Amino acid sequence: MRFPLLPALIALAVNIALDVYIFRRISRPGLRRAYAGLSAALSLLWTAIIFVPKDYGNDGYMYALMWAVYVYWSFYIPKYVFFVPDAAAAIPHLARRRRWHWLSGIGACLAAVVFAGMWWGALAGRFLLDVKEVSADIPGLPAELKGKRIVQISDWHVGSYDGDTTFVARTVDAINALRPDAVVFTGDLVNRHSDELRPYMATLSRLHAPLGVYSIMGNHDYGDYYNWPSDEAHRADADSLRAMQRRMGWRMLDNEAVALSAPSGRLILIGVENIGEPPFTTRGDLRRAYPTPADSLPKILLSHNPRHWTDSIAGNPDANIALTLSGHTHAMQMRIGGFSPAAWRYPTWGGLYDDGAGHRLYVNTGIGTVGLPMRIGATPEITVITLH
Repeated sequence: MRFPLLPALIALAVNIALDVYIFRRISRPGLRRAYAGLSAALSLLWTAIIFVPKDYGNDGYMYALMWAVYVYWSFYIPKYVFFVPDAAAAIPHLARRRRWHWLSGIGACLAAVVFAGMWWGALAGRFLLDVKEVSADIPGLPAELKGKRIVQISDWHVGSYDGDTTFVARTVDAINALRPDAVVFTGDLVNRHSDELRPYMATLSRLHAPLGVYSIMGNHDYGDYYNWPSDEAHRADADSLRAMQRRMGWRMLDNEAVALSAPSGRLILIGVENIGEPPFTTRGDLRRAYPTPADSLPKILLSHNPRHWTDSIAGNPDANIALTLSGHTHAMQMRIGGFSPAAWRYPTWGGLYDDGAGHRLYVNTGIGTVGLPMRIGATPEITVITLH
């Protein structure tokens, strides 16, 4: 979380101008004074965010900075929501008529809804578990594996909980209560470095399933968002995260595959390292993980970024992979009705997709948060996938 100086100063100037506009629109002296005081405090907060010396290596500092930024914008986003209809309410003045006060009232109501929604998402929405049931047709699935249930989880970002294991423990209990046959985690366990995982290792070790718990690396798991003293330290941190997951009893699939065997055949579970569009580094290699993806064996692929499916799996006759499981998008931690702003960037941002040629994708919208500590509508997801 870094703040380029010029854009941050522009934001401060524009927001001060917005405060002047709203201040002039308030008629009651008492409300004017209260508004001026709050606006001054917020401007000082943003100034501190910009100019206070940064300690990007300190996790506690980064946690406090995340919340400071969220507090600031939780006030200014609603102010902009109010400004647009309130400014439009002055249109009748062009014809020397009275302004549309009803439109200003609508703007005030919308601003209040947005403010309440942002804080509901921060204080409640990011802790409301959503269990989704999905059926997956896997051609050639061994008879003994029909009806087996795989729980998919993704994007835990445990560093965003600042060492508090309460929600992580509740999520583990909820997953175990589903009695899954296998559990798969599709990447982004931490935010910036492997030490974030240490307070949660004992809790996450309690995840269990008869066929195993499997995981892959996501873009955040390589330490790419941390300032390392050397390339060796950078690589060592990613290796440390892998080792910690193995100590938790999770089977890491780093460009490799494992067979879930039954007397009548096998189901191949393939895991690749992160494959995605720039600026996300591509480290995965499907051919290395499984050299013959076009063969007739039934296969499920774990790949963190759904762009791997859209770019290389969908419509590809050389990839006989019935189901790909991904995460990464978080649905941008916001979904209202059936819409998420993630759709502006990802054609496959959440839920089940089918290319019509035997390749299906499920995108789990994740459990944790990164950047903004809130989830509005796109609540933490546990996906139960029943194989047929």
